[in-house]
Amino acid sequence: MLKNDDEAQHTLALTLVPGIGPFKAKNLIAYCGSARAVFQTKAAKLISIPDIGPAAVKALKSAPQTLRQAEVEINFAKKFDIDILLHHVEGYPYRLKQCNDSPVILYWKGKGPIESERVISIVGTRSATSYGKQFISELLEFVKPYNPIVVSGLAYGVDICAHRVSLEKGLPTIACLAHGLDRVYPPMHTSVARSMIEAGGLLTEFPSGTNPDRELFPARNRIIAGLSDCTIVVETDSKGGSIITAYLAHSYSREVFAVPGRINDRHSSGCNMLIRKNVAALLTSGADLVDYLGWDEKSVKKTKQLVLFQDLSEDRKLVVQLLLQNRRLPVDRISREINTNLSAVNELLLNMEFDGIIKSLPGKLYELNPCLTFDM
Repeated sequence: MLKNDDEAQHTLALTLVPGIGPFKAKNLIAYCGSARAVFQTKAAKLISIPDIGPAAVKALKSAPQTLRQAEVEINFAKKFDIDILLHHVEGYPYRLKQCNDSPVILYWKGKGPIESERVISIVGTRSATSYGKQFISELLEFVKPYNPIVVSGLAYGVDICAHRVSLEKGLPTIACLAHGLDRVYPPMHTSVARSMIEAGGLLTEFPSGTNPDRELFPARNRIIAGLSDCTIVVETDSKGGSIITAYLAHSYSREVFAVPGRINDRHSSGCNMLIRKNVAALLTSGADLVDYLGWDEKSVKKTKQLVLFQDLSEDRKLVVQLLLQNRRLPVDRISREINTNLSAVNELLLNMEFDGIIKSLPGKLYELNPCLTFDM
């Protein structure tokens, strides 16, 4: 379950230090090389790390009890078959890792996949109507052949409907929680949560003993948005958690979809607003989703066009070689691999897309045009 208890303990302890949030924790680990090294590094060196001020260093050096607390949490995780996923260790969800505010540590309880080729999130009002419930059922029935993971938040209304329908249709489904894995909130969804562990799982950044307090739900929402290729808002008022999730997904350059509703329907006012403000694309069916995300392989032309590798410029050759080796990559990874600044890479990729060499995908991912073959 845990490949490195020591690193997990020190990473967990780091998250328990007051004033050390995800940004500072990841910064400290990156500069020091490991979470253990953060605790071993002298204060004078720590304070020289960008964005790590005296207050953070003082809190870090005066909180030795966090290592004991972390040990207790690791023992709890082992007892209840909970996996601890570290941001800087293999196994952390790659989509979420692309988000600059992603958690340093995740707790995962599940036997299903935590990521796959296709992941969608479905969010909405806690007072779902028959219109919203029917749409979810029809949507998931249509996308069933593509076997996406369905992510939501286990709340009343749209969330629990998405989880239940996913289970009914045999789709893996993940609940992102705003509390520790020692409980289920709301309690009446416990039986659904248990079923989800077999066909997906439960995910949180919060240790055991954490209550589902109101201020933790926006943090939970960023995980829902970050795990997925797209966020689908089914029904929602113009304010609330679903709107927060939609804007978070938009800020991560993920696709956002909203189901339109009647202009005088309060439960559709938020969806209509997202569409009007161009935050979300209008979604009326599963076919819309499959077409927009390019899931339907039948839409890919079978005719292959030959591209001579030697005819490409040097920078284009580097990108093609990367994508031949990795199938698809995010823009920041391409930037690092070819050692070129992000703005120049964005311009390069845009030109390659215009020329039909590559395709852009949700989440700032790129892959080679499947209609091309390359003569090396």
